[in-house]
Amino acid sequence: MFRSIEQVARANQRKVLEAFWHERVAESDFNGSTGYGLDDEGRDKLERIYARVFEAQAALVRPQIFSGTHALRLGLFGVLRPGQNVVFATGNPYDTLEAVVGLRQAVGSLSEWGVSHKVVPMSVDGSLDLEAVVQAIDSQTKVVMFQRSRGYSDRPALTIHQLETAFRRIRPLYPDVVLAVDNCYGEFVEELEPTAVGADLAMGSLIKNPGGGIATTGGYLVGKQEWIEQAAAQLTAPGIGREAAPTHDFLRSFYQGLFLAPHVVSQALKGSVLAARVFEKLGLTVSPRWNEPRSDLILSVDFEDEKRLLNFCRSVQNSAPVDSYVVPQAAPMAGYADPVVMAAGAFVQGGSLELSADAPLRPPYRGYFQGGLTYEHVYVALEKVVSSILE
Repeated sequence: MFRSIEQVARANQRKVLEAFWHERVAESDFNGSTGYGLDDEGRDKLERIYARVFEAQAALVRPQIFSGTHALRLGLFGVLRPGQNVVFATGNPYDTLEAVVGLRQAVGSLSEWGVSHKVVPMSVDGSLDLEAVVQAIDSQTKVVMFQRSRGYSDRPALTIHQLETAFRRIRPLYPDVVLAVDNCYGEFVEELEPTAVGADLAMGSLIKNPGGGIATTGGYLVGKQEWIEQAAAQLTAPGIGREAAPTHDFLRSFYQGLFLAPHVVSQALKGSVLAARVFEKLGLTVSPRWNEPRSDLILSVDFEDEKRLLNFCRSVQNSAPVDSYVVPQAAPMAGYADPVVMAAGAFVQGGSLELSADAPLRPPYRGYFQGGLTYEHVYVALEKVVSSILE
């Protein structure tokens, strides 16, 4: 498993380096901009690099995009118009996107703007129900949305091959539908990204995989030129689009984070494999299992008991480099329907490429374990986690 992960990391590192070489990255590209952010060559060059790495026509990479949910919101509002609908091909979207869409009532949701939605459940085995997805598409459908990661569900992450199969099934039937992917937690886990196999738009957060653990904010969208322009108009203003938005002092960390990302993601994946093996030895149900292929960073662990789940998250927090003495409590959190417990003793708040664990406090009390900037940190942390579980 480790050799396979290292092979993917090498391929992705080569891809990133070749993009840096092609765009002739220079020290001056890190200077950033203030005010309106006009003529920011470092920003524009970084976006060309993202487009090249993700094999897309264009990219929007900005510090003003503060989360994956924010990036997804920009993409959906950029593409969709009143009277149209979006089909969710992977069941209910991640909790924080429910309010964006209108699955949960919230101010400013897509439903308030006259955009409707359809949700197609996954098959019993956790795979895409492609025939049901095709049947759900109608003349008002503008977007078919795929969530690559498992999120807070019990289904496996979608592989690039599964996404490609879905795109090839839908595209000939509906050439004008936008195929969009929530790519959070999936970047650099495989050798290809969704936009390399047919996605029109993919979105994610820089405080996850592509920020390499050092980007302190930011998000990205990659895809077809027209949809990136539409999303940029949502971020700034119509008529301004990608031309403005200052980068201040963020560019150096964005460039360096992208350079580091293939390696750091490989470290987190190795940690996930080890954790899965250890938890299985302790009799816990995990997904994916230690020797199963991965398409995201997330490892789910079933505890079936609220107290055991809380103790698990607290032991992860106790092993963190930051705030290790803090005791996480389950509490209401913006964007989530249930109380959530989050163990995240991270250098970047919410930086889930760093070792973290979180869970909604609801049956079957399933914890989600992800990240690890270094394999060694995950190894040492697991000693504390195992001790807690045994107790």
